Amino acid sequence: MKPVKVGLLGLGTVGTGVVRIVEGNQEDLSSQVGSPIVIEKIAVKNTEKERVIAVDRAKLTEDPWEVIRHPDIDVIVEVMGGIDQTKEYILEALERGKHIVTANKDLMALHGTEILAKAQEKQCDVFYEASVAGGIPIIRTLIEGFSSDRITRIMGIVNGTTNFILTKMSQEGASYEEVLAEAQTLGYAESDPTSDVEGLDAARKMAILSTLGFRTNVELKDVTVKGISSVTREDIMYAKRLGYEMKLLGIADRIGDEITISVQPTMVRQNHPIASVNGVFNAVYVHGEAVGETMFYGAGAGELPTATSVVADIVAVTKNLKLGVNGLKAIVPYKIKRLQSDEQIVSKNFILLHVDDKAGVLAQITQIFAEYDVSLASVVQQPNEHNPDAEIIIVTHNASKASMDKVLKHFESLSVIRRIKSVYRVEG
Repeated sequence: MKPVKVGLLGLGTVGTGVVRIVEGNQEDLSSQVGSPIVIEKIAVKNTEKERVIAVDRAKLTEDPWEVIRHPDIDVIVEVMGGIDQTKEYILEALERGKHIVTANKDLMALHGTEILAKAQEKQCDVFYEASVAGGIPIIRTLIEGFSSDRITRIMGIVNGTTNFILTKMSQEGASYEEVLAEAQTLGYAESDPTSDVEGLDAARKMAILSTLGFRTNVELKDVTVKGISSVTREDIMYAKRLGYEMKLLGIADRIGDEITISVQPTMVRQNHPIASVNGVFNAVYVHGEAVGETMFYGAGAGELPTATSVVADIVAVTKNLKLGVNGLKAIVPYKIKRLQSDEQIVSKNFILLHVDDKAGVLAQITQIFAEYDVSLASVVQQPNEHNPDAEIIIVTHNASKASMDKVLKHFESLSVIRRIKSVYRVEG
């Protein structure tokens, strides 16, 4: 049985997990694919570095091109990160007829269409299950499990760092700044957490999921993004009081052939399954016209959960090699992209206003909502001992983004409104 030889770009957390699984589960893997899977060469930054696993130093190189150009390597596994230089490595590997497995969501979100087109041209596989939601097999599910269905909604918690922060704020009443510092100490957040907390990481993942689910080329610029850095303990307290949990949700909707994708802090009704997804865990909710509602839950990151998805992709490539069908399963977007207008994008909304504490204010505010045809589900006015102004909490029925933008703009010019404190989407 001729072994399938793998070249590994990167030996960090995920790369280490890949080596552990491939070497530790060799008997099971060989029985699945009919031949051994061998890690032939590994590109690292420093070959002399002490590592947490034993690796034959003869397999290490500091030159990624040595891995890419190795004549015996069948599959390149990219877990090194990066975008522009990494793209060059991947395209050159495809040019040489090598199959690709990657965990790089940034690369696939920005250049996935080009990479997949090159793979199709060269009849090579490009699999990237680990790029979204760690150990949850959501990409393969979208491509294969829902191949006979028409997906109308993808909604998910796809960033563990922000979910950890919002969970701790909700359960312990801590501030955003306090929990962020804890997340950095625990290694859940980077020293520069911008990509996570401002929603950019989740936006890239939603671009990938939307491209696959809707079969159209969704770019990062098509995703409306708002992060969690402005979420306060007060916001979460009011959410809980109204029966909601605050989550950073990626939401992709399709009505007919028109789509909209966003990432934003969202108040989710507590009886919705996604509201109970806590800590660093991820969950992706998918609605299909035929299958109805489904939800996928699991670890969104970490050495072994993510490496499990990477090795599953290596197995898929190897099976295709045995069958001679590499390059036939790539999903290249084929539908014309049509984005919904602001008039078509609808949602419920939570608004917290600080207003003058005097008679007639509430009447003025409700009149503005009526003027722009936004109906209200609930209105609560109450004093706050920490705030000399009155607070008005409003939850709307479904309203268009265009109408809500007009309402909020009108509020800015209304003298009795001291501050538009918070505005959030509401689900459920």
